[in-house]
Amino acid sequence: MNQTTKNRKNPKVDTFIDKAGKWQKAYKALREIALDTTLSEDLKWGKPCYSLDGSNVFLMHGFKDFCALLFMKGALLKDPKGILVAQTENTQAARQIRFTSVGEVESLAPEIKACINRAIEVEKAGLTVEFKKTEDFSVPGEFQRKLDEDPELKAAFEALTPGRQRGYLLHFGGAKQSKTRASRVEKCIPRILGGLGLHDR
Repeated sequence: MNQTTKNRKNPKVDTFIDKAGKWQKAYKALREIALDTTLSEDLKWGKPCYSLDGSNVFLMHGFKDFCALLFMKGALLKDPKGILVAQTENTQAARQIRFTSVGEVESLAPEIKACINRAIEVEKAGLTVEFKKTEDFSVPGEFQRKLDEDPELKAAFEALTPGRQRGYLLHFGGAKQSKTRASRVEKCIPRILGGLGLHDR
């Protein structure tokens, strides 16, 4: 590690890695790759985060079965090796590179660095992910029937912000069985009529 890299280390991230447990070695290896760029290091949302001129480019996070780099605009990155994955089928912008060992980090180091550089170029170019509009999301039949039957519910739903509308549509549509979708709709109707989003208190 050169002196410049050492000086750019954020003490908050030192503490995070010291307490990391299972993924400590992988985090250390990923950090070395991250700090060999022009990005700034910080701790945001409790995770090591790397940014360019205040704009978040990617962060490191860990789960039970893997740790990962999460690229905020990963959907815009070229991925010749096919290593970027969406967290869920409904994730629009972010993409992960997942690792189950420090060995995987080391073997993928050149491609990780290339991916980070591509992400930096995307940020420098000011590119943005074009998010799907609410009308582009399908409305589950169980909810559409309720909207058709109840003008008050329809008006209340349409009065919600686009983000709140999408939250409900994804929640309803995420259930595989019609019975579960119908149950979710019934439970959420009072919240919708009250002008609340799915997670509002």
